[in-house]
Amino acid sequence: MSERGSDSSGQGGQGGRRQGGAGRGGQGGAPRRDAKGRERNRGEGPRQRSRMAPSERTRRADPARLVAFEVLRAVSGEDAYANLVLPARIRHHRLDRRDAGFATELAYGALRSTGTLDAVLARCVDRPLEALDPAVLDVLRLGAYQLLSMRVPAHAALDETVGLTRAVVGAGPSSLVNAVLRRVSERGLDDWLDELTAGAADETERDAIRHAHPAWIVRAMRQSLVAHGRPAGEIGELLDADNAAPVVNLVALPGLGSLEDALEAGAEPGELVEGSALSGGGDLGRWSAVREGTVRVQDVGSQLVARAVAGVAVGPHDGAGSPERWLDLCAGPGGKAALLGAMAAQRGATLLANEAAPHRADLVRQALRPVPEGVWEVRTGDGRDAGREFPGQFDRVIVDVPCTGLGALRRRPESRWRRTPSDLAELGPLQRSLLDAAIDATAPGGVVGYVTCSPHPAETTTVVDDALRRRADIEPLDAGAALDAVALRPLGAGHGETAQLWPHVHGTDAMFLALFRKLPAPEKED
Repeated sequence: MSERGSDSSGQGGQGGRRQGGAGRGGQGGAPRRDAKGRERNRGEGPRQRSRMAPSERTRRADPARLVAFEVLRAVSGEDAYANLVLPARIRHHRLDRRDAGFATELAYGALRSTGTLDAVLARCVDRPLEALDPAVLDVLRLGAYQLLSMRVPAHAALDETVGLTRAVVGAGPSSLVNAVLRRVSERGLDDWLDELTAGAADETERDAIRHAHPAWIVRAMRQSLVAHGRPAGEIGELLDADNAAPVVNLVALPGLGSLEDALEAGAEPGELVEGSALSGGGDLGRWSAVREGTVRVQDVGSQLVARAVAGVAVGPHDGAGSPERWLDLCAGPGGKAALLGAMAAQRGATLLANEAAPHRADLVRQALRPVPEGVWEVRTGDGRDAGREFPGQFDRVIVDVPCTGLGALRRRPESRWRRTPSDLAELGPLQRSLLDAAIDATAPGGVVGYVTCSPHPAETTTVVDDALRRRADIEPLDAGAALDAVALRPLGAGHGETAQLWPHVHGTDAMFLALFRKLPAPEKED
C-alpha cells in the first residue's frame, strides 16, 4: 500500500467557502481587502481559509495521479488494456520509480475494485452514476480508492483529487467531487462493506461486493474449484488472490538467457520451475538480457505448461529418429513460442508458430528473435486450417486457445468487468475447432497439449470430455504428472487426467492443461 500526499495538503482547517464579490465592502462602501487584495471576512480577525474548499485546492494534477486517470480513461473510454497503456503513460510523464509504483497501485487497484467502488459511490451521489460525465466518474473512483484502500491521508486524497478534477475535467465538477468524496471518507472500507452487503440476496452477492468481482464470476469460480477437485470453501482465498498485486515472473530462455543481473538486483529465484525468478518490478529494461529478449516476463504457470508439453515422451512413429517438428497453434503474443523455440533449439527440433492476427504474428517474430533463425518459422493464418494444411506432420502441438481469461484476472484488472457469461458460449465452438485442428496436425504417437488461462469447466474439462467422446484417435495422458515432472516440487495440480493451477495455491495464473497422445490409424481389414 502506498502513502502519498501533496506537500501542502493539510494546511488550514475546514472553513466555509469565500463569500461576496469584488464590489462588496464594509463601512462607507469601501471594500475590505487583505494584503493580497482578497476580500476580508466580515467577522472579527483574519479569515481561516480552508484547503478543503474546492476553490482553495490545488489547481494542478499530480503526475502520478494524472497517469492513473489517463489509464482509467483509456480503459473505460477506448476499451484499452491497462497493462499496455500504463507503461507508455509512465514513460511519457517521466515518473520516477516511487511515483510509478504509486500510479500503478492506484490505477490497477481502482480498476480491480470498480464494482465495489461504484456501489459505495452510488450511496454518495444524488443521481445515477450513469448520468455522470465518464471522466468525473473515473476521478471519483480514483479518489474513493485512495480513501478506502490506500495509506493516503484523507486530506491529501481529497485535495489532490479535486486538483486533478480542476486540471483535467474543469472547475465546474470540482464541488461535486469534493462533496461526494467527503461523504465517502466518513466511513472506512469495512463499514462500507458491512452496509453494502447487509441487503445482499445471498452469499454470492456478498462475495461479489466484498471481493470486487461480478456475481457471475464468483459463481463460475466456485463451480470451477469443485470441477477441478478443490473445496468450494476456498472461494474467498481465490478471489483475494485475484485482487493481490502479482509479482513479476521472469524466465531465462534455456541455453540463451541468464538471470544473473536480475538476481544481483534483488530478484528471487523461482520456487516452481528452473530458469525462473520473481522480481519486484521497476524498469526491467535496465537489464541487457531483457532488452535482448533472452530473459522475458512470463507467468510461471505459462512456463510450466510449455515445459510439460515439451517434456512428455513422444511415442513410436514412422519418422522416429528424425528431428522433431513442433507446432504452437495459437502463438500470439509469443511468450510460450519463445520458450518452446529455445527448448527446440537445444534438442535439434524445429518450431512452427502460427498466429491468425498479422500484428500479433509480428509480436511472435519479435519474441523469437533471440532463437537461432533456422529453428523457427512464423505462419500467419487461421489455426483451424492447420489440420488440413499440415495433416499428421508434428510431433508436439500446443494449442493455447482464446478464452475468457478468468485465470489471469489479477494481471488484467479491467477484464473482470468486460467479460460476460455469453463469452463462454461464443468461445466454445472456436476452442473445439482449434483442438480438432491440433489433433489432426499431430503425427501418430505425437503429443497434443490443450491449454487455457481459465479454470471454467466450459472452457476446460467440458471441451476435453467432448473431444474424447467424439474422437477415437486420441488417448488422455496424465497432465498432473507431466507438470510435476518439470516442476521443482510436487504441485498437486492434477485431478483425473487433467491439471489446473491456481493463484491462491501455486501463486500462478489459473492455467489449465490437458494432454493427449495421437493414436495410430486403425489397420484396415483385408
